[in-house]
Amino acid sequence: MSLYITDECINCDVCEPVCPNEAIYMGESIYEIHPDLCTECVGHHDQPQCQLFCPVDCIPLDPNHAETQDELMQKYEKLIAQKTSSN
Repeated sequence: MSLYITDECINCDVCEPVCPNEAIYMGESIYEIHPDLCTECVGHHDQPQCQLFCPVDCIPLDPNHAETQDELMQKYEKLIAQKTSSN
């Protein structure tokens, strides 16, 4: 699953810079996570960095974007390949 940010977000600016896939961005009122870019840090870290650093614990799994660990790894590999080819 990808993750999402709930309305409890206090816009502390901690999550955005720790996301290795640049999936987190400022929405209209709070930060949001682009589900096509979120791999729950699979391929980068042992646990999602945004969840680890969030002081208000407002980043749960997104039930609308269920993915297995294998699917997350495939997404990670695709994102890395795209990033490499664009450099």
